[in-house]
Amino acid sequence: MMVLYSGTTCPFSQRCRFVLYEKGMDFEVRDIDLFNKPEDISVMNPYGKVPILVERDLILYESNIINEYIDERFPHPQLMPADPVMRARTRLFLHNFEKELFVSVGVLEDRSLQADEKRLDLARRTIRDRLSQLAPLLIKNRFMLGEEFSMLDVTMAPLLWRLDHYGIELPKSAAPLMKYAERIFSRPAYIEALTPSEKVMRR
Repeated sequence: MMVLYSGTTCPFSQRCRFVLYEKGMDFEVRDIDLFNKPEDISVMNPYGKVPILVERDLILYESNIINEYIDERFPHPQLMPADPVMRARTRLFLHNFEKELFVSVGVLEDRSLQADEKRLDLARRTIRDRLSQLAPLLIKNRFMLGEEFSMLDVTMAPLLWRLDHYGIELPKSAAPLMKYAERIFSRPAYIEALTPSEKVMRR
């Protein structure tokens, strides 16, 4: 059985929990206290971070790598496009999201930076501006890639869920993005994957 070592408030762990529940398969989630991590976390991941996926002698870390493995190992429902061109474009999107959005999420999640208001404000503004640019894409599209729910939606969901928690207010022009977010949040797998700590992050 797959075991996911997951932080109860970690947005990157939430992505992996979401995918596992979407697949409807047998797995175990082991909750990790991010501020008092067991020693074996650093043995499994040299960067000392979660999520970590363990299956027999395979140990994986980094949420996008874990999620692609789960998607290939259990192909129904498929979350990465079947077409190689679309799959490559999706990977590029994922890469850009990490560079342009989730680097700033990392700043907001970093406890050692909680007194650095300048850096925190810059991170909030960066996220707000980048998300606002995505809104026009979702006026006609049900999901990021069109009508089909995909790995891009999985990746974005934990950030959209945490906007209140991070103190980020989107402009009115981002309304299509918030309607899109509600479509994801209403998915049974999304609701199942939430930890009690995550449920209280959103008003």
